[in-house]
Amino acid sequence: MLVDINGASLNVEVLGPDDAPVLIAHHGGGGIGSLAEPKATFGPLSDVFRVIVFDARGCGESEGVPPYSHEQWAADVDGLREWAGVEQIVVAGGSYGGFIALEYAVAYPDRVRAMVLRDTAADATTLDRAYENARHQDRVEINWDNFDRYWSGRITDDADLRARWAEIIPLYDFDYDPVKSAAAVEAGSYRHEAHNWCFQHNTPTYDLKPRLPDLRCPTLVTVGRTDWVTPVSSAETIAALIPDAQLVVFEKSGHSPQIEEYELFQRVMRDFLSDAVPETQAARR
Repeated sequence: MLVDINGASLNVEVLGPDDAPVLIAHHGGGGIGSLAEPKATFGPLSDVFRVIVFDARGCGESEGVPPYSHEQWAADVDGLREWAGVEQIVVAGGSYGGFIALEYAVAYPDRVRAMVLRDTAADATTLDRAYENARHQDRVEINWDNFDRYWSGRITDDADLRARWAEIIPLYDFDYDPVKSAAAVEAGSYRHEAHNWCFQHNTPTYDLKPRLPDLRCPTLVTVGRTDWVTPVSSAETIAALIPDAQLVVFEKSGHSPQIEEYELFQRVMRDFLSDAVPETQAARR
């Protein structure tokens, strides 16, 4: 369905009972993401949660109304919370969506009951590590001009974004399967304006580390062992700064343990949420 949130028409899907605790999940990939990813990851929780997934403004099938800033995207999450009619939510996000989940928790701490993060970072230094990791891998030959254009937000159009994504997607998985990677590229959504905004305007000043010790929400931090772009060290930083955060490293995953170790990821997530949101335990029984 299309829902007007803060002046933009957003593509939204709601799964689960109306009276259940609400979980809002933000997709990854500013400009290359859509609700399909969080729907696959968090949709199974709709037996005990009201799960809300959506295409961020400028992404997927949602309206392209700038700005595509972290502040605006976090405000849109809160707009969805208000639309859902609840005081608090579980906020979740992976990769770039984890940036927005963290931004939301920092900006709206009283609205967050718990947080689930996957393969993300608290500052932009992860980009420096991504360059270093790309230089030392032997899976694919890097076209450095294209690589630089991608990560600096100098993409010319949606077709260019898709082509550049196809070049680097082999780096993301624990075990590279070219057929699966090609299928993922084919199924993707590409909005170059939002992508460029992310890397021209958002990431250069992104640093939430000083704010994380103030958070008091139960937090699950997950990461794949061989994640090249938001590595284990990034997850460790988040977990060390948020009081009582729980860190889980998935040993046979790259950037997507929610896919590569699906059953284990679901079990870890459910165990965490059953403690953080106790009423879901009764609902499961």
